[in-house]
Amino acid sequence: MRNIPYCFQPGSKPQTEKIAPEIVPDSITEPLAVPSEERQTIVHCNFMSFPGAMIRIWRTTFLIPNEDPSNKIPLLHAENICFAPDWYQIDGYGIFTFSLIFGGLPASCKSFDLLEEINQPGAFSVKRIMRNQSDIYHVNL
Repeated sequence: MRNIPYCFQPGSKPQTEKIAPEIVPDSITEPLAVPSEERQTIVHCNFMSFPGAMIRIWRTTFLIPNEDPSNKIPLLHAENICFAPDWYQIDGYGIFTFSLIFGGLPASCKSFDLLEEINQPGAFSVKRIMRNQSDIYHVNL
C-alpha cells in the first residue's frame, strides 16, 4: 500500500489515504491505434523536492511548437499534481514526478517549448524539446 496525498488549499492540513494498487487484467496486449485528430502528447516531469516544498500546475500550461508559436497545444489532464489554486505538498528530499497530458502536436512540429503562462514567479518552462516518434517525453524542472 502507498500513501496518496490530497490536494489542499493553503492554510488547511493535507490528508493521506492508504490505497491498494489496482490490478489490471492482462487481456490488452497491444496499444490501440489512435486517429491523428485524437493524438495526445505526454510529458513526464521530474521536480527536485525538499522538505516542505509545495507544487501545483496552472491550466494555462501549453506546448508551443517552435515552428508556429501562435499554435498553443492545451493541457488536457494532469496526474500526481494539483491544479492551481490548490497545492500538492511534498515531504522530504528526492525527485517528485508528475505527468501532463496535452493535445496532439501538429505533424510539422520538430521541437516545442513547455510553458506555464502565469503572472507570478516560479512558472515551469522547458525550451526546445526535440520531437520524437512516441510523443512521450521526460523533462527535469
